[in-house]
This record gives sequence, C-alpha cells and structure tokens, in this order.
Amino acid sequence: MRIRRPLWGRCAARAPQAPHARRVLGASRPSLAALTLALVGMRPPDAAAQDTIRFTPTVGYQTYNSVRDPALRVKPGTVIITETLMGPYYTEEGGAWPGEVGPIYVESATPNDILVVKILRLRPNRDLAPARMNPGFGGLAADSRLRLLNPPVPDRRFLWRLDRRRNVGVLDLPNSAMKRIEIDLKPMLGRVAVAPRGEESYPGLWPGDFGGNMDAPEIGEGVTVYLPIFHEGAYLYFGDGHARQGHGEVAGTGLEATMDVTLQVDLIKGKAIDWPRIEDANYIMVAGSARPLIDAFRIAHVELLEWLEEDYGFERWEAYQVVSQVVESTVANIVDPNYTVVAKFPKKYLPPPVQRR
Repeated sequence: MRIRRPLWGRCAARAPQAPHARRVLGASRPSLAALTLALVGMRPPDAAAQDTIRFTPTVGYQTYNSVRDPALRVKPGTVIITETLMGPYYTEEGGAWPGEVGPIYVESATPNDILVVKILRLRPNRDLAPARMNPGFGGLAADSRLRLLNPPVPDRRFLWRLDRRRNVGVLDLPNSAMKRIEIDLKPMLGRVAVAPRGEESYPGLWPGDFGGNMDAPEIGEGVTVYLPIFHEGAYLYFGDGHARQGHGEVAGTGLEATMDVTLQVDLIKGKAIDWPRIEDANYIMVAGSARPLIDAFRIAHVELLEWLEEDYGFERWEAYQVVSQVVESTVANIVDPNYTVVAKFPKKYLPPPVQRR
C-alpha cells in the first residue's frame, strides 16, 4: 500500500439518511461485473451491497468540502438512481448555476481506501442545453493575468435544442453560411469529486487531486472513476452534466444539460491512490490537474506509470518506455483555475492485473 501524505482536519458529523431518499425493493443479485471487481480488491458482494436507492436532490452546493452534513448515506455497493440539479440557468432566460449534488457519505470509506464511482446510466432529461462565452473566461479569451490588445470576446449565450430521440444537439447559426448545425450528443459529467484534504474547501470550478471540475469528456456512461479519499465517508459530489463537450472546453462551457444519472458507489479497501483514475472498455486513464499545462501532463503520466507498475507488473523504466510509444493524451480543459490532462493507456497492451496475496 502506498504511504499517503498526512491528513488534517475533521470529518463532519454523521447525519441520518435524507428523507427524500428511498430504497428500491427487489434489487438484483450480484452481477458478473461486481464479482470481477471483487477479485481486484473490492469487498466481497453481499445482499446489502446490492441496495438500490432513488434519491432526489433538492439543494446544490457551490463548493467541495467535508464540513456540511451529508445529503445521503449509502453502503458500499449501493446503486443510486438520481439526477443533476436544475435551476434557472437551464431556462430560456438563464439564471444562477444550481450547484453540485451531494455530499454523499459512503459508510466504511477511509483514507486508506479508493472510492469507486461507476456511471451506469447518464442521459439528458430536458430539451435545452445552454452554452456561454464571455470576455473574461475561455481558452481564447483575454486572460486577467496577461495584458493583451485584442478585442474582448462578446458576452453571448447560445441555447442548443436537444433532440433526445435522435441523440443530437441543434443550434441555429443565423450569421453563418450554413445557418444551422446538428451534432451527435456524448453525455458526460464535468464534476465528480470527494471532499478535499483537511479543512480545504474549493469552489466548484476547481479540479484537483480530489477530482472536481475535471471536465473530461471521457467521464460518460459505462465509465468507472476511481478517487482518492481524504476523509472518512469520502463525501462524494457530482454534477455539471454536459450533453457534449469538446476536448479543452475551449469557449468555457459544454452543452450544459441536466441529467438522469445512475451511479454505483463502491470501495477498494486497503489501497490508496493520489490522483483520479478512469477506466472504460478500451483504456485505463489518469486525470492530472495543475497549472501550467505541462504540470498537469506530468502528473497524469507519473500516476499512470505507477498504476502500470503496481497493478500490472511492469518494471518502472520499461513502463516508461512503453508509455512513451502507446499512450494517448487529451486536454480535458484549459479554462478552469487548474488545467486537466487525461493520460490514456490502451487496454489491448495490458497483461492481466497482478494478483497480490
């Protein structure tokens, strides 16, 4: 097990399960996927681990921290059927950002464990998706840290129409030659986070080692996110659904959309990581967040090398050589207070995971 840095602060008092959460009867037996995960370090599946809860969030938060009472308490293995929050932001007129769902307290989660968030279902649930640009925000806008002569980006809000039946987004382009564009939807969660270390509290725009606003298009349906834990209970937050977003989120927003979300929350006991890890059918990935961009790149690749060494039996310098030839890297965002890079190792080049006694 990796030696973790010292932790500070306190964990919020445990709160009873929220009254607007209820258990769904008739939960299914353990799946093949659950049994497979058990082989790599998760606690064995049991009846309690297969609970399913319907949870309707009513309050959103603009920060990630561990000092507020949990909105929900769950056991490892629980499936949560829920949604992201809607506010005036998603209407024709616009309004304030509604905030993130959470925190969700995961029983028996400790800083010696890994939080596992499996995104089982992720679908837009309304027909509007606003996207915004403004003079002081975005990858191609004048930066407050740098004096420039170029004219500012205008303050504009674009309202995309979502055709959920055809899975496309539609935008009128009255000032362009083509007048209208349709693009395929690729729903994602921009924000998946645990409470940061100690008594730190970060605004919702921040990504970091706690996850947060990574804005990685890779975090969609069928994906598993692994997060380090800094407090007992983990304090899971999620939100910022995008019906689609390009790599970099160059103009500052994706197609901001409210989502129906089904998550399974679990733990890998007795193992720790330092940065968020992501897995889908084709890749294992690491998200590193920092400024400058080269530091985000380095963080993601160092953690990926350690993953290959610890779980797949690579010798470090041989892993370094293979990574240099096969890894695919994407820039998730270049607009947040920290930038995020995702380093992606193709699974077709992986041996079976190392089984440790």
